[in-house]
Amino acid sequence: MRIAGTTVLLTGATGGIGQTLARAFAAKGAKLLLTGRREEVLRPLAERLGGRVIVADLAEQSDVERLVEEAANAQILIANAALPSSGPVLDYRPEELDRALDVNLRAPILLSRLMAPRMVEAGSGHLVMIGSLSGRTASPGAALYNAAKFGLRGFTLGLRQDLHGTGVGVSLVQPGFVGDAGMFADAGTSLPTGVRTISSRRVAAATIRAIERNRAEVNVAPLELRLGSAIGGLFPSIAERAQRGAGAGETSRQLADGQRDKR
Repeated sequence: MRIAGTTVLLTGATGGIGQTLARAFAAKGAKLLLTGRREEVLRPLAERLGGRVIVADLAEQSDVERLVEEAANAQILIANAALPSSGPVLDYRPEELDRALDVNLRAPILLSRLMAPRMVEAGSGHLVMIGSLSGRTASPGAALYNAAKFGLRGFTLGLRQDLHGTGVGVSLVQPGFVGDAGMFADAGTSLPTGVRTISSRRVAAATIRAIERNRAEVNVAPLELRLGSAIGGLFPSIAERAQRGAGAGETSRQLADGQRDKR
């Protein structure tokens, strides 16, 4: 699908990765509909890039439905929004579990369900879910985040098959550790020695490539992490031992501490 001249609905546009995505799609000639909870962050970004702001809380179904109506002319959805959800599940109150799953899994599903019929009718469109390599391999202190990202991967790949032949593409973009933006950068988390990161610009480039080439799944990470996540998905016991040896538990604790006030 050609991006120039299309209207793109981008969720999670207030975060670092979201802002990088917004700049990349504006540079490709897209018209932007930027959504998030913080209007004070969205407004300057929209003014710089020529986009429109739609304030919405994706944990609220009524907001998701209103967002779809206000973005009725969108031809591309980039479901990028995600709520921090690291740390042991036993530390979460039931309402925190609900909110994390609502934003990280239910909202992308509902947005896709509500937006896809118009795209199918037009015979053109693209739905992109920004997932994570955490949707391929589980890790300590990330069970809730893993649950959402594993679910998002299954939903995206299944929906892609459902929409085959309609003219509507469906893609999943799964970054590894992003060094300059996103949850690890925001929390100031130190990664284990030797673990390499990628930039948010690579995530944006992969998202554009997924749309233009109608790719099912694009994993954005150094080769060793892509191989490790593939092996870990097939052999979880091996992944467990490798992660313990690499100090993944300490990384997860740092991340959870940095996210605690944002849940």
